[in-house]
Amino acid sequence: MPNTIEQKISALRDELRMHNYNYYVLDAPVISDFEFDIKLKELEKLETENPQFFDANSPTQRVGGSITKNFNSVVHKNRMYSLANSYSKEDLEDWEKRIKKMLGSDEIEYTCELKYDGASINLLYENGMLKSAVTRGDGFEGDEVTENIRTIKSIPLVLTKKHKETFEIRGEIILPLDGFNKMNEERIDIGEEPYRNPRNTASGSLKLQDSGEVAKRPLDCLLYHIVSDKPIKNTHFETLEFARELGFKVPKAIEVCKSINQVFRFIEKWNTERFDLPYETDGIVVKVNSLAQQDELGFTAKSPRWAIAYKFKAEQESTVLNEITYQVGRTGAITPVANLEPVQLAGTIVKRASLHNADQIEKLDIRVGDTVYVEKGGEIIPKIVGVDLSKRPLNSEPTNYITHCPDCNTELIRNEGDAKHYCPNEYGCPTQITGRIQHFISRKAMNIDGLGAETVELLYENGLIKNYADLYELKEEQIIPLERMAEKSAQNIIIGIENSKNIPFEKVLFALGIRFVGETVAKKLAKHFKSIDNLMKASFEELITVDEIGDRIAQSVIDFSSNLVNIQLVARLKSYEVQLEMSAESQENITTVLKDKIFVVSGVFTIFNRNDLKKSIEDNGGKVVSSISKKTTFVIAGENMGPSKLVKAETLGVAIISESDYLKMLE
Repeated sequence: MPNTIEQKISALRDELRMHNYNYYVLDAPVISDFEFDIKLKELEKLETENPQFFDANSPTQRVGGSITKNFNSVVHKNRMYSLANSYSKEDLEDWEKRIKKMLGSDEIEYTCELKYDGASINLLYENGMLKSAVTRGDGFEGDEVTENIRTIKSIPLVLTKKHKETFEIRGEIILPLDGFNKMNEERIDIGEEPYRNPRNTASGSLKLQDSGEVAKRPLDCLLYHIVSDKPIKNTHFETLEFARELGFKVPKAIEVCKSINQVFRFIEKWNTERFDLPYETDGIVVKVNSLAQQDELGFTAKSPRWAIAYKFKAEQESTVLNEITYQVGRTGAITPVANLEPVQLAGTIVKRASLHNADQIEKLDIRVGDTVYVEKGGEIIPKIVGVDLSKRPLNSEPTNYITHCPDCNTELIRNEGDAKHYCPNEYGCPTQITGRIQHFISRKAMNIDGLGAETVELLYENGLIKNYADLYELKEEQIIPLERMAEKSAQNIIIGIENSKNIPFEKVLFALGIRFVGETVAKKLAKHFKSIDNLMKASFEELITVDEIGDRIAQSVIDFSSNLVNIQLVARLKSYEVQLEMSAESQENITTVLKDKIFVVSGVFTIFNRNDLKKSIEDNGGKVVSSISKKTTFVIAGENMGPSKLVKAETLGVAIISESDYLKMLE
């Protein structure tokens, strides 16, 4: 048993690192999430009470929160080459002939790995700890994104096995398909265009300026190559096995092949089984296994001679487009949908494919009756990539995009610079009405038990509700006679509605369905304005002063607040005692001591972690920004503050203070 506070903290850190490794790398947790959280909270408490034992690599420091305005460009110590591509077995056979000739030997082993479709990263470790993380960039230099990478839990901040030699390890930052789907569901819910594919989303995540936002994304990292001054092992395969021992997540789908025919069998296997993986893959990477032979083969101007990528063909099928229909979303956005003759693609039966918008239809000249090519290569949602013009019917006519809403027949609008058409009949279009109510009752909003999408449709069709405020006037006796309803179901609905009156203001604000106001934005607005009355009275200028609130969100809030229907709905919710202001409990320790003061936080701190420091500033009425300007009141400087920020602060005459100085302000 550890007998000092320092030993206890160290033991907890080691234990939590191991649990992280078991969960995120091995996918074999040995304790529950609840038990993990208890231990993490215990560690956080001990670290807060004993700041002298602060460690930037502690499991408590993975939440992110630092702001990076401009990413530093870093020259790679060892160039990150791209791989030569092949698209056929003949290409691979030609490659094998070349390397056999160069080596003067037929005795060659290969490793075969899946080629994961993500964003390449180079991680540097010194003395067993993560030192830096740099994107591939152009191969010669990339952007340092260390703070963002530290939030990815499958990347060890401290190695699980002692290894003090400096080395680089390369891998792919990926977004698992489940996580990508959930992110898109949330974006669609607030009226945003969904992300197109996991790869671009993963890559874009690395360049977010707020590491706290990166931490919210379910990113993962798969490692595939170690670079060091001295070879760690004799073969590539052994090196990857050693990387596993160090705590890295190395994919299990790796095989040593004694011949090119074994390589072909690996390709054939995964060409089918890849669709069952939780990640996107776009091919196979074949490497010479012997590191000595790799060294001998060397590099061309662009690629290593000892490796080649075999790219899978995007699975594509042709089928007939029977009909184009149009879906109306909660925000009124219109999405055209291709209804297809059912066709098997990538292991599933495809009957529908999104056509995205009018521009896409026009670009491909897609028409009803056409034989179209449908693809799922690297994409989750099937898409139409072309038309077989040779099979176009003689009586074919160009597609005329609808001009009126398919649900309420209101004329559609399309704003300049927007790819989508919209139905402006916000309060009269049935799909928009039920969509808003369904959003209002959802788990992340009012979380009303007993109510679901089908029940909302049923209540609306029977004239019992026309908006979300009507829910609070429902009676048991109105619900019981409805189809599939019984006394118990009706009771549960009424109880769920009553309980929703205790849902905190920030969630109610999200539930109102203001366009572009998702969960995070709702929290920021609730915290800043404290009540719905303050928010709805706020000017455009006041709104954009709030952290992360831009012109688009500000205008959306203004539009919502000035609409008579919304004003009446909010008034009704107030009368039903829904929480439309911050509770006294949530406002404890909140002051205006720092009102009108603007802070920049830079460096590593001992009393606070960065997130807590920023929260403290905001709780006391101050504003936190990422870059220093003439408007900045104070720079709170920790250890390792960026020299450029220091110079800028001194040049502009901005006061530089310490954590202790900051705490004195609050006294």
